[in-house]
Amino acid sequence: MTDAPAPAPAPAQPRNPLHGVTLEAMVNALVAAYGWQGLAERHPVRCFMSEPSVASSLKFLRKTPWAREKLESLYLFMLREAGRTARAETARPAQPLARSGTRAR
Repeated sequence: MTDAPAPAPAPAQPRNPLHGVTLEAMVNALVAAYGWQGLAERHPVRCFMSEPSVASSLKFLRKTPWAREKLESLYLFMLREAGRTARAETARPAQPLARSGTRAR
């Protein structure tokens, strides 16, 4: 009998974009994308409007389920928009380059 290595287990949630993403990573990504002011405009809670910090935001979001759900949905929206932008840029036809040596009249 030969002991064959066990196959690698399949990911528990392969279609869930939030799987494995920490709340801190979500806050940092949203701040990088929108800034604190933009985040406060999109998700108007005091932890983003008045002296915002990652630590205070995490403390609030961990205690407040509705706020965390809104933040998660904003994070998913940001991911979808980033994907749309990337697809649009790759699908855009290349602009013809101006020929060198030709003069406009």
